[in-house]
Amino acid sequence: MLEFCKSVLSKVSFDRALFAKELKKSVRWLKKSEIQNLKDWCLNRYGEVYGDLILSTFSNQALIA
Repeated sequence: MLEFCKSVLSKVSFDRALFAKELKKSVRWLKKSEIQNLKDWCLNRYGEVYGDLILSTFSNQALIA
């Protein structure tokens, strides 16, 4: 599932709203053990463009969990 989420995020990375939507979905779908891996991957790959969005999504997820 992690690789699928990465694939989807790569395909929608051109649009901020789509990226945000798919990132939130990915966090809901993944096992807790995979979430940190996704966060690291997102920050490495898209941190310059969507760093604020990525960090807020994962900090919101931590509040829910």
